Amino acid sequence: MKHLLLAALFLAGVTHAAPPNLLYILADDMGVGDVSALNPRCAWRTPHLDGLAREGMVFTDAHSASALCTPSRYALLTGRCAWRSRLKQGVLQGYGAPLIEPGRMTVAAFLRANGYATAAVGKWHLGLDWVRTGAAPENVDFAQPFARGPLTLGFERFFGISASLDMPPYVWLRDDRATRVPTLTIGDSPAPRLWRGGPIADDFKMEAVQSRFTEEAIAFIEQRADARDGRPFFLYLPYASPHTPVLPTGEFVGKTKTAPYGDFVAQLDADIGRLLAALDRHGLAGNTLVIFTADNGFAPPGGLDALEKIGHEPGAGRRGVKADLFEGGHRVPFIARWPGVTPAGSRCDQTVGQVDLFATCREITGAKIPDDAAEDSVSMLALLKGDRAARPRPPLVNHSGEGRFAIREAKWKLLLWPGSGGWSHPTPTPSPWLKVERADLSKFPPFQLYDLAADPAEKTNVADQHPEIVQRLGRTLRDLVERGRSTPGPAQPVEPKSWPQLEWMRSFAP
Repeated sequence: MKHLLLAALFLAGVTHAAPPNLLYILADDMGVGDVSALNPRCAWRTPHLDGLAREGMVFTDAHSASALCTPSRYALLTGRCAWRSRLKQGVLQGYGAPLIEPGRMTVAAFLRANGYATAAVGKWHLGLDWVRTGAAPENVDFAQPFARGPLTLGFERFFGISASLDMPPYVWLRDDRATRVPTLTIGDSPAPRLWRGGPIADDFKMEAVQSRFTEEAIAFIEQRADARDGRPFFLYLPYASPHTPVLPTGEFVGKTKTAPYGDFVAQLDADIGRLLAALDRHGLAGNTLVIFTADNGFAPPGGLDALEKIGHEPGAGRRGVKADLFEGGHRVPFIARWPGVTPAGSRCDQTVGQVDLFATCREITGAKIPDDAAEDSVSMLALLKGDRAARPRPPLVNHSGEGRFAIREAKWKLLLWPGSGGWSHPTPTPSPWLKVERADLSKFPPFQLYDLAADPAEKTNVADQHPEIVQRLGRTLRDLVERGRSTPGPAQPVEPKSWPQLEWMRSFAP
């Protein structure tokens, strides 16, 4: 009866006979310009992603909730910006404690409660409650199961790694435990492979991670195709590539004749092709919403020097890189294919955020969520259906590696910081991978306002020409931070009640 009711609710909103499966593919550190369908000057081809774009919709103004990976994942799964959590800047490490709070609803838990089979395969990077044997982070009893991982957050099964592929520990995780106790140690590796030293299991090979994730994801798809329970599925597939270490393997070494990073992107594209072929092979493609995106923009350690030599721009002309408030930090590729619902070969130029997944799933199912869930999530279902009259998204908040804020409304983008907020110029802490000098931010205007319609590369700060827009957007940002949500509904607690960036907002926009 529950499944019949769910199907009836779904039919009221769209035209499919059953709720869609959802395959959400998240690349790691990948720019808009790295997909050939999105960048005419791309130095390599991504035929499978290009095919996905031809068969679906390209969102040209899509954003991760942060310019770094941990906070982007938090927002994607909870529908709540990570700066509302304890993580005000930076990322977790491989031994980090869980970031998603006990009792907080995730999109996986929501979908599972509404009849979905759920699985996560890939890079977790949201912290795990390891069994500790000492005060140091690496003092872990790997023979014991960990708590507060994917299985406690709505996923019925999980296979993956604890954090980025350049962060120890290097062990496979299945469900709630390591598959083997690490008995070896690996040292630091220089670029372009680039990983941190630490414990590694004797069956863990970094070069195998990309293909292993794909194989596990395909196995889940096959299992669901054979299932007799009638449940649709939600497969969350956060890949660890093309983030460092840059490790193309086999036929992909040298395949693009560009740079190792390009070869790694080609390998990722090929594996996405394998996933799409599995959906076709098992008759699931027609009722599966496939979304491909990335957790943030391109990261310079991936090999920026080599890409510059061949004229490739991972940001497709946008300013900045991973960690920045500039568009290159958080504007990401976003392609959606939903046969029979999303118009094939279409484009959407409206602003959307990855944080919007939760509200979109809520509208697809017709189910309700509590007031203290998905506080920053706005449904994009109307856009997925090709509704050109859909209302523009309310203001979207961008967040940087240093914990700095920007707010986007229509064509206007206000940075509440004189610098990049991350790695690129101007910053007092430039990335060692960028050829920029340390900047004295006191010499720069305190705010940056850009008209992205006229100046997509964010070259001309017009804050002094539009002080009224600076004040209006500044007050809007302050209010949505203090309300504990950016969507309609009861205000939610702000914890802690204050932190430096919030105090700064209060002082400039009374």
